[in-house]
Amino acid sequence: MTIKENEVGLAPLILEDFIPYRLNKAAEAISQRFAGQYRDEYGLTRPEWRTLATLGQFGAMSATAIGAHSSMHKTKVSRAVFSLEQRHWLKRKRDEADRRTEHLELTPAGRKAYQRLTTLAHDYETELFAQLGERGAKDLKAGLAALEAYYRQGR
Repeated sequence: MTIKENEVGLAPLILEDFIPYRLNKAAEAISQRFAGQYRDEYGLTRPEWRTLATLGQFGAMSATAIGAHSSMHKTKVSRAVFSLEQRHWLKRKRDEADRRTEHLELTPAGRKAYQRLTTLAHDYETELFAQLGERGAKDLKAGLAALEAYYRQGR
């Protein structure tokens, strides 16, 4: 048995070369760096940021819809909603047709915070793309679009 093969005759998996691992590491590094910016400047957690960004993008929606859009578990959304409500950045409105459902929306203060954070996000993305260069940014966007399309097809 050589170093390049294991007991079943396959080459070992080099984790650092495995695309899912590399994508995850890159995404986490990028996300952590941006999280440091909104955490330092606004004291937000990642779930709070995602909740604020989702409501800023779409307007009023339920906590369930926020969780589905932002890929967060309902307990994380619930804690983020509570925290944003404590800051007076978010308000709840009971659905008249279904009293079990609450529609969440940003307050004027929440919309103002969202606008400031949108600027921070755009600046961060611009800096990231500048590091990649025009060709690298274009290739990254194309690669991500291809992966997203592949997985939307149910693969």
